[in-house]
Amino acid sequence: MSASTAKVVFSPSGRRGEFALGTPVLQAARELGVDIDSVCGGRGLCGRCQILCCEGNFTKHGIVSRAANLSPPGAAEGQYGVRNGPLQAGRRLSCQAAVQGDLLIDVPAESQVHRQVVRKDPGQREIRLDPDIHLYFVEVREAELDHAGSDLSHLLEALAEQWDLQGLSWRSAVLKRLQAILREGQWSVTVALYQQREILALWPGFKDGVYGVAVDVGSTTIAAHLTDLSSGEVLASSGMMNPQIRFGEDLMSRVSYVMMHPEGSAEMTRVVREAINSLLAEICATAQVATADILSAVLVGNPVMHHLLLGISPQELGGAPFALAVDSALYLGAPELELDINPGAVIYLPPCIAGHVGADATAMILSEQPHAYEDISLLIDIGTNAEIVLGNRHRLLACSSPTGPAFEGAQIRCGQRAAPGAIERVRIDADTLQARVKVIGSELWSDHPDFSAEVAGTGVTGICGSGIIEALAEMYLAGIISGDGVIDGSLADGSQLVVADGRTFSYILYANAGSTITISQTDVRQIQLAKAALYAGVKLLQDRLGSGSVDRIRLAGAFGNHIDPRFAMVLGMLPDCPLQQVESAGNAAGTGARIALLNRESRSEIEAVVQRIEKIETAVEAKFQEYFVDAMAIPHRTDAFPNLFAEVAPPRRIRPERGQMTDSPGKRPRRKRSR
Repeated sequence: MSASTAKVVFSPSGRRGEFALGTPVLQAARELGVDIDSVCGGRGLCGRCQILCCEGNFTKHGIVSRAANLSPPGAAEGQYGVRNGPLQAGRRLSCQAAVQGDLLIDVPAESQVHRQVVRKDPGQREIRLDPDIHLYFVEVREAELDHAGSDLSHLLEALAEQWDLQGLSWRSAVLKRLQAILREGQWSVTVALYQQREILALWPGFKDGVYGVAVDVGSTTIAAHLTDLSSGEVLASSGMMNPQIRFGEDLMSRVSYVMMHPEGSAEMTRVVREAINSLLAEICATAQVATADILSAVLVGNPVMHHLLLGISPQELGGAPFALAVDSALYLGAPELELDINPGAVIYLPPCIAGHVGADATAMILSEQPHAYEDISLLIDIGTNAEIVLGNRHRLLACSSPTGPAFEGAQIRCGQRAAPGAIERVRIDADTLQARVKVIGSELWSDHPDFSAEVAGTGVTGICGSGIIEALAEMYLAGIISGDGVIDGSLADGSQLVVADGRTFSYILYANAGSTITISQTDVRQIQLAKAALYAGVKLLQDRLGSGSVDRIRLAGAFGNHIDPRFAMVLGMLPDCPLQQVESAGNAAGTGARIALLNRESRSEIEAVVQRIEKIETAVEAKFQEYFVDAMAIPHRTDAFPNLFAEVAPPRRIRPERGQMTDSPGKRPRRKRSR
């Protein structure tokens, strides 16, 4: 090494080289292919290229590194500190710090272009940050009489000279404001590029923020997440009821509406787009971000929502062969979906899997990665139409099952959607048959002396999906309902909680001066029908896979996020599995959409996975009805649940002699009723 050069080693990559004294650290990093972020092109404006000089004798690398081996801070770093606050102790801007001696340079995670975004939720995967939109700050040659060329050609020249970006194309919307933006920025502009090949948008002067949105368009709820594309941070999230509900509670009722009212398809497209725009305006206002700064979006939904969002009638999805208009991934412009974001924004819709297994299931797979495991995974997104995926890295299968709206509280006598005052947790004393409940909005159980005062504002208004699951499972374990799902009317002889209700019986779950919440025989049947459809779909996939067991179960969607897996398994919604391997996946569709938003390689990954998924159409499978009938029993007519009953006490059956119990999941002794 000569006296005019120095060794530079970068951590954590380990890349090293020898550079002339006076070389900016950022330039040295780029020559070695070290991953350091920058938008401003070395002008000391963006602050993304921060590094830390490690001090000491590093024998492994054969160098002695000192902070004094960097040039002292200059005017640009001082001005950056005035604008944005001082840099952390020991940090420098690599574009301003020059090599003056041997150096070991640490590149912090937040200064890396392709850094991992650490998820806050335990057990969920990290995201490697690699979005398809990047910003570049350039200084453009001013238009002059003696210099030929257009403003666009001067912009392209600046991008080539300052960033080595060649052969770029551009959106037509860019040309409309190009000249005004160049002059407003005094010939300095920030350019947004899509995949380093297409100009999407321009801003005058230096701009450091560009954003994307991940949207899960559910049949019941629409959820949107505003995300900083440079950091991966979710800045704001919100959700709202899908206004299409007024056309039908579930998917098939909306398809039926279109069949009877063909003009209804356009109306449903209009209202869902308006709802998304309303959500986008809300989350942008919360984060104080302009909607025009959104340049990337990923939208997912089931096939009916997918088609309606695109302005395609879902009529063909209403009957066999359940043909999709399109199943491949789509890249669209914001104006095509009438989204009120930057007109140059790129919208990505992941591929659909089958006629009733949509892009939301694709996003769920991307989030949960069953194709990466040797163990057999079962993924279920529980809604009005349950989407089910089963398999491992060798083979994946998918289907949907028509569960209907009962799991969301619809078609239940006292059912309601999850809202303050709705019962969400239930425990029943097997001796007294008395129930304790918890409601949304309170941490107290109903037997707490302060419960009434705490819920005085809302009262106990009904029971939501998670509550009805727990109520029925507890009723089964307490012996109030049989394995066939019949409320035992003989209990009315000794309990005021089981009451005659026409030709059947009901159970009083909660009662006070203001409200009485009951579970009717019809309620039990509605849940049995829904859970039997779900379980039958799982059985079809297990048959095709040739495996009678699963190693892990992940429950997705808002409903899956709130139900207790023990009670879902007691009821027979899920196949037997070690309970510790049954977990909520949260809004897995939304998470998958966010992964696709922040990592462009994930799009190619999931598109390849979808190509090899085997699709099963439950509506035409001969065995579906057989499996459905067996699954009507609680938990099941023939399937054993050894993992479940190793941890949950079997049903306690009340015998004719008052107070005697038996712990047996077998047939319950009957007794005559006297009236």
